[in-house]
Amino acid sequence: MSALHSRGEVSPEQPRGFFAVCSRGLQDLLALELQACGARSVTATPGGAGFDGTLAIAYAVNLHSRLASRVLWRVAGGSYRDESELYETARAVAWEAHFKPSQTLRVDVTATRSPLRSLQFATLRIKDAIADRMRERCGERPSVDRAAPDVQVVAHVGPQRADLYLDLSGEPLFKRGWRLEKGEAPLKENLAAGLLACSGWTREVALHDPFCGSGTIAIEAACIATRRAPGLARHFAFERLLGFDARAWRDILGRAREAVDERTGFHISGSDISSRVIQTALANAQRAGLARSVSDGHLSFSAADARTAPAPASAGLIVTNPPYGQQSEPKSATVARLMSGFGDRLKQAYPGWDAWLLSGDRDLPAQLKLKEARRTVLFNGPIECRFYRFELVAGSYRRVRADAES
Repeated sequence: MSALHSRGEVSPEQPRGFFAVCSRGLQDLLALELQACGARSVTATPGGAGFDGTLAIAYAVNLHSRLASRVLWRVAGGSYRDESELYETARAVAWEAHFKPSQTLRVDVTATRSPLRSLQFATLRIKDAIADRMRERCGERPSVDRAAPDVQVVAHVGPQRADLYLDLSGEPLFKRGWRLEKGEAPLKENLAAGLLACSGWTREVALHDPFCGSGTIAIEAACIATRRAPGLARHFAFERLLGFDARAWRDILGRAREAVDERTGFHISGSDISSRVIQTALANAQRAGLARSVSDGHLSFSAADARTAPAPASAGLIVTNPPYGQQSEPKSATVARLMSGFGDRLKQAYPGWDAWLLSGDRDLPAQLKLKEARRTVLFNGPIECRFYRFELVAGSYRRVRADAES
């Protein structure tokens, strides 16, 4: 008999265990976000945070979390020794209570120091167990769809413990539903939100992105400023599950729509040297529901060279993801010259501002000829980056020039 055990069937109000996935480095901020959604027993771990709560709280996390990439519902877990125990555990779960055999299925397995020799074989055994259980209870096996499944099961196997999850999100949560076009090396929306959170930006502070590309950071900030929940324009996998509480979801969605405040004032701007990507950013802002913010001038985009453009306000924050080597090879020398010119412009035109730059290039401070006040390790996909803070004070450019000439 397997040491793993299934959670079994529970009422909609009974607390369950969940795990929210995020980019490494953002887990502590995600934990605060989960608590704001009503989650309990929140535990941050590299790459995410576990929490307890009702299904309604998990719905709210999917709708409101700006940092998570998906939300998983733990349906079974415990110790294991081999693929046979994984099979028995998966077969013991009441999958027929969660979805119909007519719905398509996908199984994914992740591992941390697992003793299993083949994750592909473990994936196959879990899929077979689910299919065998459904055929036994419903007389029919679900078919597999790797591209766009109705239901996704995720297993995580460690050295001694395995957990089975139902994916409640479907499409990754960074897909807000508004970005149909992307610029070069696009930044994911949840990482953009993470940069804003790390910087401490609030809507009372002017914000500028001088390398805005398709507008991700500025649009994410404008959605925060207007209290627009990131999931308002999309659907989620939990809506396809048999236990879906439609009434609770309507209430959550209704409150989120009522909370949107398009009358609030703020100053958010983005610029890019390419007029083509500025048009993309404007189109993305329209799809994000920010047409009024654009027409009122609270959110603006312009074509401008970051090395020569004037500051858009007397003080504020720069939060940006400039080009760097891994994004731009073989143009790294060109990028270094661009950052040198941009550093000069920061010192000339932005006294009193704070500049926060995400880069995978460890040489960025030297290229800018600025000393960082802080650096935070974050991951842009697989790329290990540093999120640098530079405090720009009046007279810093003159001091740098004097030091260079002495």
